[in-house]
Amino acid sequence: MASGSAWRSAARQLPLRLTVGAFFLDSGLSKRHADQATAERLQQFATATYPFLGKLDARRFTRQLSTEEIAVAAALLLPVVPAAVAGTALTAFSCGTLGLYLRTPGMRREGSLRPTEPGTVLAKDVWLLGIGIALIAEGVTRHRGPAASTLGPWRGMLRR
Repeated sequence: MASGSAWRSAARQLPLRLTVGAFFLDSGLSKRHADQATAERLQQFATATYPFLGKLDARRFTRQLSTEEIAVAAALLLPVVPAAVAGTALTAFSCGTLGLYLRTPGMRREGSLRPTEPGTVLAKDVWLLGIGIALIAEGVTRHRGPAASTLGPWRGMLRR
């Protein structure tokens, strides 16, 4: 039987993992059978920031994006996947979408990190980045005990 600490950790993660996992699952499944026009739009948008994606066929790109979103969803929704692993998958994916936000013209207001109206769709992924980092931190600190998680890297300094 799992310890009380493990149950508390799982309870803290549940709202994050369920809501974000359901969102990713829906997004991935909706792209799974995208028509040619939708696939080309998605690829064209991504290729403007990440030119190497232009080498893929538009439908293959969209199917691969769908698969990646479904994989992130599975990592989040399956309780057997450790928090640090699920958080790493979510963080990596959100870094890619935030890269689109930061590097695509018209997504941010001139000279600012504040989004334009079209940029809000990608700017919101900063929340996904925060959730991913929180899951990583939860997974890492859960295995190190209370002193290590509270004091972190300063613990060694305090012993001197």
